[in-house]
Amino acid sequence: MTRLNSNQVIALLLALLSVGYLAMAWQIPSFPLPRPIDSDLFPKVLGFTLLGLSVLLFLEKPKAQDVPDELDPEEQRLPLLLRPWSRVAVTAVALAVYALILVPVGFVLSSVALVFGLAAYYGYRRHWVNLATALGVVLGLYLTMTRIMGVYLPTGVLPI
Repeated sequence: MTRLNSNQVIALLLALLSVGYLAMAWQIPSFPLPRPIDSDLFPKVLGFTLLGLSVLLFLEKPKAQDVPDELDPEEQRLPLLLRPWSRVAVTAVALAVYALILVPVGFVLSSVALVFGLAAYYGYRRHWVNLATALGVVLGLYLTMTRIMGVYLPTGVLPI
């Protein structure tokens, strides 16, 4: 019996998550009026994409440089919040906070805060460019989803 590597374990967990997500996506009711894109299409595409990427991750062969023999001394000298596993934890906490404030604060403000904050945390220091990019991408997504696709996104404190 062969032992699974860490990528394969993560791939199996992601595959289970995607199957559960797809099961919930199939519970979304269709609108009685015909639409070119119904409300269940986007969640199903996301679920199948995650499932496909999980399969690719499972099948990927690990390379020798992917698994270091010992911890990098440069990583050990970094502050705790800038180490690789800390970055994963900070990103997960940021996404959880984003999910909690999405409805009361609104899609635009919470998404701009998430994009801007994570880019700054990961080291991007041109803050005006970062803010302009975050605003442009988020407003583009918001207008596409609400005006073209007819999807409701929470407006929160903004009168959009």
